[in-house]
Amino acid sequence: MSDLKKEATSMHKAASGLRAVGQHTAKPLQDFTAASYDLGALGALGSLLGAKGEIEKGMTTLSKLTRQLEEEWEAQAKLIGDVSDAFDLLDLLLAARARAKKS
Repeated sequence: MSDLKKEATSMHKAASGLRAVGQHTAKPLQDFTAASYDLGALGALGSLLGAKGEIEKGMTTLSKLTRQLEEEWEAQAKLIGDVSDAFDLLDLLLAARARAKKS
C-alpha cells in the first residue's frame, strides 16, 4: 500500500470520527440545555446569591458554543474527506503513470 493510500485511509477514518461527534453529543446537549431553564436545585442559595440568571446565561452560552463546535467539526470532517479523496485520486494517477512508463 502506498504512503498516499495509507494517508487517505487514515484521513477517511478521522473524518468519519468527526462526523459521528454530533450523534454522541446531541442527547447530552439537549439535556444540558433543558436543565439551564430548570435550576430549582439551586434552591434559596441560588436566589440569594442572584446567581440563577448568570448560571442560565452561562449554560445557554455553553450550549451555543457546543453547537458551533459541532458545526466546525463537521466542516473539518468534510475538508479531511475531500483531501482523502484527492489523495486516493492522486495515488491512482501515479500508479497509472508508473504502469504507462513500464509499457
